[in-house]
Amino acid sequence: MVLVAGIDSSTQSCKVVVADAVSGRVVREGRAPHPPGTEVDPEEWWRALRAAIAAAGGLDDVHAWAISGQQHGLVALDGDGRVVRPALLWNDLRSADAAEALIAEHGAATLAERTGLVPVPSFTLTKVRWLREHEPEHAARVRAVALPHDWLIWRLRGFGPDAERGPDLDELVTDRSEASGTGYWTDAGYDRELLGAALGRDAILPRVLAHDASVRDAAGRRVGPGSGDNAGAALGLGAGVGDVVVSIGTSGTVFATSAHRTVDPSGTVAGFADAVGGHLPLVATVSAARVLDTLATLLGVDHEELGRLALASTPGAGGLTLEPYFEGERTPNLPDATGTLFGMTLASTTRENLARSGFEGVLAGLRHGLDAIRGLGVPARRGILIGGGARSAAVRAIAPLILDIPMTAPPAGEFVAWGMARQAARTLGHELPPAA
Repeated sequence: MVLVAGIDSSTQSCKVVVADAVSGRVVREGRAPHPPGTEVDPEEWWRALRAAIAAAGGLDDVHAWAISGQQHGLVALDGDGRVVRPALLWNDLRSADAAEALIAEHGAATLAERTGLVPVPSFTLTKVRWLREHEPEHAARVRAVALPHDWLIWRLRGFGPDAERGPDLDELVTDRSEASGTGYWTDAGYDRELLGAALGRDAILPRVLAHDASVRDAAGRRVGPGSGDNAGAALGLGAGVGDVVVSIGTSGTVFATSAHRTVDPSGTVAGFADAVGGHLPLVATVSAARVLDTLATLLGVDHEELGRLALASTPGAGGLTLEPYFEGERTPNLPDATGTLFGMTLASTTRENLARSGFEGVLAGLRHGLDAIRGLGVPARRGILIGGGARSAAVRAIAPLILDIPMTAPPAGEFVAWGMARQAARTLGHELPPAA
């Protein structure tokens, strides 16, 4: 057997899949939770990563590995490789004012053309600016700026303040998909002027590896460049041009594989890169499954019963409409918004209609994103439904009606981790099959 490991360090947990690159069989798996919150000490991710690897039987017999991580989070390092402050995650929206300032200074259309993005609080660029403005003493210590996936690769390769290979910041590496979500990267490389506009000066940034490149860890194992979580899922699923992936998890995302770069001056669509040398236009919403969690708690039911109630209603939920902006929103860019329930009458306000309005509200936000992606000339012929929400019979039934596209829902699996296993196998000249 030629064993490879694919690792998914997501918002909620770390998952490890060890597979045989020859037979394509999953040999073992492991998992460990992450703490809640929108800022987290990266050491918690490191502890979870080691615990998940141990649960998966370790890496001693593994020949190659790759890591995918939650995008955008800010991991600021000092000259000794120590974390300056807890990492700000993608769903930390405190940098809304910083995003507006950057747009005012440079212009939305200019930023979209330069980087493929219009800044919103999720993106790393805005978090760096917030750090400079609100915690100047921390910003002054920053020597390198990394993302969660970059930092974990660095640590697992044996680098760090107290690690065997030392705190060599020049050994930080990333990939195109992760770099493309920072707000200071272009197809030609990093935009140092924009980084300076955020931090006030330059800093060390991870070296961007090509999708088919690799480095090595302290044991000599091959290490793939990794990816952002959505790019990892697309690779795991084998998504191609014409495929649209709809993910309903902590956040809601809709993204497509594209052969061409997309530029959206409105900022609705983020022009990310994918994990195989192409492009991954994406729209994300802050809350998805958590909206359904809240409604289930409100109605005193479990998720299965919430879905049954929703399917007992009718399309349109009797006129009841839920705007699911429970924690602000990224798309549309409304960081201070709150959820609102419209159309309440004596006839419409039933448990069944309330349940269905939640599903329809979450999916309507994703339909808005799908339409925006289509508007940029990206074909959308097949939808692939994934994430924890995809396990719901109500989601699977209602999604095709709202999104107006044929939908498939592959069996539940660790698609991101599998994408990284596929990437790791390729560093050895092997090809694992896609999950869907």
